[in-house]
Amino acid sequence: MSNRLAVIMILLAGLVLIGSSSVYIVNEMERGVLLRLGKVVNPDISTGIHLKLPFMEEVRIFDGRVLTVDAPAERFLTLEKKALIVDSFAKFRVKKVETYYTATSGDQRRAEELLKQRINNGLRNEISKRTLHEVVSGQRDELMEALVVALNEVADAELGVEVVDVRVKRIDLPQEVSQSVYMRMNTERDIEAKEHRAKGQELAVGIRADADKQREVILAEAYGDAEIVRGNGDAEAAASYARAFNQDKEFYKFYRSMAAYKRTFAEKSDILLLDPNSDFFKYLNDSQSLKN
Repeated sequence: MSNRLAVIMILLAGLVLIGSSSVYIVNEMERGVLLRLGKVVNPDISTGIHLKLPFMEEVRIFDGRVLTVDAPAERFLTLEKKALIVDSFAKFRVKKVETYYTATSGDQRRAEELLKQRINNGLRNEISKRTLHEVVSGQRDELMEALVVALNEVADAELGVEVVDVRVKRIDLPQEVSQSVYMRMNTERDIEAKEHRAKGQELAVGIRADADKQREVILAEAYGDAEIVRGNGDAEAAASYARAFNQDKEFYKFYRSMAAYKRTFAEKSDILLLDPNSDFFKYLNDSQSLKN
């Protein structure tokens, strides 16, 4: 009885082992191939639960998502033979599972290394067709689009992968030319700054000259207006004096004489030699005669 139980247990274990090795699952994020004695019999297994012959058939599962490969920074020459250090990366995914398995044996690292080589070769070809300015800014997007198209033609046929996108992380000048380029850029900026300063000084001189001209014109106009006002005032004052003189000529003479006395004897040290009987002392003499 115990031997029979042991045989049954062994058979059940064998059935479980055979059943587990006969069933496999491929989910929506995976791609796979079915091998029979090492030969591909199903190049692209659909998602879901499947059966296979145990011990004769083998399933190889690969990541079907978009993967990233970081290409090492490489030195490339532009159309003008100027060196650039370009650091790039690419996005790719498995497209033809059989070709991918045949080219890489299902090793993702090997696929990435092969793709890095093709990315660098593609960058070298595209950069060599363009100038430094076009690579850095002018045609950068066009360069990436052309590179993706060229890579897909090679990667699809040789590696069975689809290159989704290629992007440049950084573009640098080699260390030996960075300093000279910096000095040249600094010199160009100094020249541009001096040109701006010279134009500014020229504008400033013109503005100051125009301001000085306007100042002189305003002062001249103000002086002319002041002289007109002063002349009108003097004329009006003279007319007032004339009217007053005509109203009482004797009083006007007296007033003028008093003003002359005041101005003449303003200082005690002033000396004036005149004949006492002159007209200048007329009102003084008259005042003396009135006192007597």
